[in-house]
Amino acid sequence: QVHLVESGGGLVQPGGSLRLSCAASGFPFSDYAMKWYRHVPGKERELVAFISGSSGITGYADFVKRRFTISRDNPKTTAYLQMNDLKAADTAVYYCEADSDDAGPFWGQGTQVTVSS
Repeated sequence: QVHLVESGGGLVQPGGSLRLSCAASGFPFSDYAMKWYRHVPGKERELVAFISGSSGITGYADFVKRRFTISRDNPKTTAYLQMNDLKAADTAVYYCEADSDDAGPFWGQGTQVTVSS
């Protein structure tokens, strides 16, 4: 069975940092692109960042450029999102997602990130 489990969220002050992890199992991890999305109740879910399965190609939403870094460790079947200089507007539930050209998407359960002073 496919499982994606996010962790690492929590409460942080503006300007602080968090590192989110997404532990994956049940599918050929390196064949799947990994993405981080975030969602605030009442608003549209938005893509934060993506990383390709094997080539290391990454992309970011403009609002996190130069602050967030997506990475993956294929042997550990884990994806990460390093979040620096966090802002109140980053408060959301963060979800990881896995998809390939012809399979998925698979979703994790989400982890709460709250940025507040």
